[in-house]
Amino acid sequence: MVKVLFVCVHNSARSQIAEELLRKYGGDTFSVQSAGLEPGILNPLAVEILKEEGIDISGKETQSVFDLFKDGKLFSYVITVCDEGNSQRCPVFPGQTKRIHWSFQDPSQFTGTYEENLEQTKAVKEEIKHAVLAFIEEHI
Repeated sequence: MVKVLFVCVHNSARSQIAEELLRKYGGDTFSVQSAGLEPGILNPLAVEILKEEGIDISGKETQSVFDLFKDGKLFSYVITVCDEGNSQRCPVFPGQTKRIHWSFQDPSQFTGTYEENLEQTKAVKEEIKHAVLAFIEEHI
């Protein structure tokens, strides 16, 4: 089983979306988690757009990447989905971990009406979905 950890700043949108899409489309090949550098609360926009994929994360909580590190968790891949500067803050996990960086816009930074922000978050979800599906193709 390929163990994957997705990391973003708050574990509130991008890493949650990536985790759930890999879980949905990757099947039993992958064991997947997500975490944040500074865990926050789930972004309601991410919760809503994942419902369109038939995924309900409304009851999930965010978690710290540093807690996973301290617990000695091992991953085949640690994929950062934040900007380059924040990705450098992620701890280096022991073992044969490959680090990958995918940069996506942060939905928590969107400004505008709720509908405009929802559309921008949908666009981010589609970018993440494309990257996740390509990752699956490379690893099965």
